[in-house]
Amino acid sequence: MGLDVVLYRLVRGSGRRPSPVAAQMVADPDDLLLDLVKRGRGGGRTPTLDRIDPLGELVVGAERASDLLAELDRLAEVARTPAETAQLGRVVTLVRRCAHERDLEIRFEGD
Repeated sequence: MGLDVVLYRLVRGSGRRPSPVAAQMVADPDDLLLDLVKRGRGGGRTPTLDRIDPLGELVVGAERASDLLAELDRLAEVARTPAETAQLGRVVTLVRRCAHERDLEIRFEGD
């Protein structure tokens, strides 16, 4: 069970609501991100990440991407291995992109 992070572009069509289209993904087959999130929980330092459900989905819009980046910095403090640090870096790259393009959103997708 991993925690994939997917960057979605919100594409406006003929309907009222935009449709999300996957643009980029960071897969978590070895549960690196999931383990980091579990270790970093609590204490009120990562309120958005604390809401992640390992079996569900958490959507973070571009307007909250800056807050999410700050939380990911805090999560870096509990990284124990180079693999965890690298995985977190890949997620940060997606979130930075989301912060700069308002038609994007990040989804943490458990499985």
